[in-house]
Amino acid sequence: MKHYVRNFAEVSMNDVHLAGGKNASLGEMFQHLTKQGINVPDGFVVTAQAYWDFIDKNQISQPLENYIKQLDTLTFANLTETGKQIRTLFLDATLPGEIVNEILSGFEELKRRYGHDNLQVAVRSSATAEDLPEASFAGQQESFLNIQSEEELIDACVACYASLFSNRAIKYREDHGFDHLSVALSIGIQIMVRSDLAAAGVCFTLEPETGFRDIIMISGSWGLGENVVKGSVTPDDYYVFKPNLSTAKRSVISKKLGLKEQTMVYAESAGTENIDTPPQKRWQYVLTDAEIAKLARWSLNIEQYYERPMDIEWAKDGITQELFIVQARPETVHAQQKEDFKFYQYELKQEGRVLVTGKNVGSKIVTGKARILHDPRDIDKLKQGEILVTGITNPDWDPILKKVSAIVTDKGGRTSHAAIVARELGAVAVVGTRNATSIIKDGQMITVSCAQGQTGHVYDGALKWESTEIDMEKINMPVTGVKLILADPGQAYKCSFLPNNGVGLMRLEFVINNSIKIHPMALARFDTLKDESTRQQIEALTRGYSDKKQYFTDKLSQSVATIAAAFYPKEVLVRMSDFKTNEYANLIGGKPFEPEEENPMLGWRGASRYYHEGYREGFALECEAMRIVRQDMGLENIQLMIPFCRTVEEGRKVIQLMNDFGLKQGEDNLKIYVMTEIPSNVLLAEEFCQVFDGFSIGSNDLTQLTLGIDRDSALLADLFDATDHAVSALIKNAVEVAQVHGKEIGFCGQAASDQPAFTQFLVETGIDSISFNIDAIIKGIETIVAAEKNIDKKIRQTL
Repeated sequence: MKHYVRNFAEVSMNDVHLAGGKNASLGEMFQHLTKQGINVPDGFVVTAQAYWDFIDKNQISQPLENYIKQLDTLTFANLTETGKQIRTLFLDATLPGEIVNEILSGFEELKRRYGHDNLQVAVRSSATAEDLPEASFAGQQESFLNIQSEEELIDACVACYASLFSNRAIKYREDHGFDHLSVALSIGIQIMVRSDLAAAGVCFTLEPETGFRDIIMISGSWGLGENVVKGSVTPDDYYVFKPNLSTAKRSVISKKLGLKEQTMVYAESAGTENIDTPPQKRWQYVLTDAEIAKLARWSLNIEQYYERPMDIEWAKDGITQELFIVQARPETVHAQQKEDFKFYQYELKQEGRVLVTGKNVGSKIVTGKARILHDPRDIDKLKQGEILVTGITNPDWDPILKKVSAIVTDKGGRTSHAAIVARELGAVAVVGTRNATSIIKDGQMITVSCAQGQTGHVYDGALKWESTEIDMEKINMPVTGVKLILADPGQAYKCSFLPNNGVGLMRLEFVINNSIKIHPMALARFDTLKDESTRQQIEALTRGYSDKKQYFTDKLSQSVATIAAAFYPKEVLVRMSDFKTNEYANLIGGKPFEPEEENPMLGWRGASRYYHEGYREGFALECEAMRIVRQDMGLENIQLMIPFCRTVEEGRKVIQLMNDFGLKQGEDNLKIYVMTEIPSNVLLAEEFCQVFDGFSIGSNDLTQLTLGIDRDSALLADLFDATDHAVSALIKNAVEVAQVHGKEIGFCGQAASDQPAFTQFLVETGIDSISFNIDAIIKGIETIVAAEKNIDKKIRQTL
């Protein structure tokens, strides 16, 4: 009769008191989810009873209690010394023979079950108070990989017991109010997946920065998964749109290539070691789209089974090429957040010198003194509220991190240890900067901004910034549609929580300029480029792409899909590119394809470029990217808009060209709008109604062309006024014509964000929607609501 050991098939979530949260979850999945086709490596559990008997037989209880009592719980100044003394108690103790016999018997049974004499196993710690919805305990105890011999197995089990009192675990239990002497440790012994020959990583069944629920984020790197879990490398990130997992549409909407600096493999004898990842593998994604989709479906099934967001670890076997789920625990950061609908907006009010950039965690801005530390034992050097700058963190740093206001690391990705802890603490982090510890000086005053999309910025000095708290429950939406002006996909998931009716303007220029960086024609005609320096720049950016055009369509489609998914099923109106020739020329490889114009603002821009031989192939790439989003990914909430369309005939040409490029007006509910920004768009509004499905008024160009003022002219800035009667008259006329013809018309110009009186005028015209910049939408809603009340009041007075 087994007393200390249970197979995974004999353990469930009802056995947390025996198996700990991690092992109970493994048993639950092995019993129930393998039936759904989810691969979970088999194994067995050494129960918590073995831990208690180990404590009792070695008479550890009393000295353990004495050491705990001497711990300084105010400053934790003696944490390192106390932790070492307790661990020595465990490591000097002997595992009782009856426990050893059952563990080795379980090991032999596992070998027989799978017919493998040289079976390698992972030995994982699982505390009886861990992986609860309110406290993850993730990374607090140790795991030991590539264990092969009986001696290594028993030594690893004792080391697991000792790790229950690692410095970080002691501090974590103190912070969360757990009694040290009431928490036991179970040990999971699980067949190793040979991911040392392939890849491994983690999955979150929500977007981990914002808690957006329709996204599954998967991270992965070459080799064993410890590098991803501990944040030792910058992994690949894959974003999957949940609603597409049950359809035939492409579910992988975005992929970000990580540096994957190191690969953890088996050491020659036992254990593991890190080796440098070969350059060619750094530029390869670790998963195919099919594998990403499979992991995402498994993750969704796991989330549905547990009825809560989950944090999951996966591994790929390099011999069989099979995928496995090796761990699943409740996601604790967003699960703990109450639905109080408060939203904080942070905005930099001052420009500064950028020191380093990396992936952002959180959305705040923090100013403070940088403290460069390379070892968590230097905790005394860090003062409360300072900004930790270090190479990489692991759970040993946990006692320090509660003191910091922000974390900046050289290495790591969004699922690294520093990122996870920053989220739990409600702090901010900029991870994977590569060189923060060499650029930033110890004691230097810096500003860390995570309020600018998915890129975190670290600035020199204490810059001015503002934060605004918004209580969503107090916001009443008006009848007039309220939409966002959005360019940065990195802001999409966060901004989706703002009150809105969709996106009234998404500009492609931001993505082309910041993500793609290369002129579309330089990619379409790469073989014709003569400048060697330009060719080398393009080769470096498009590494991994034999087809340079696919680089453009991948980057653009994934950026647009991110915004489409964030606001789905609300409409997202995407404006096709509207760079001027001088702006296009500044893109890599742009100069050979752009003429020099005296006044680019009135030159070759907008619709006139699309059908011209000098840009037609570039427009084809834009259209292909939009086709991928709408048709392959099924995000039909994307609608398209043509800027700077001077004549009705020009509009017809562009519509026909889009049809030729796979975007047929009316098919799959495709609507094509036109920007109303040239007086001809208003004067011939009835004719434009016959070509386009709707209108969006752009006040900047309309003001410029109505008043004859170069909007970039500093000398004439005082005369540039979108509220001028001539401009207002044109806007009013455009709205009236659109209404007569049953066409939707909105406003997406800067004036609505800047001038409340102008917003009231728009409401009075009966316009369908008004789009605002992110920082102006709350005030815009208040202005629209007030304007609608005034209109109602006037109507009542006339009755």
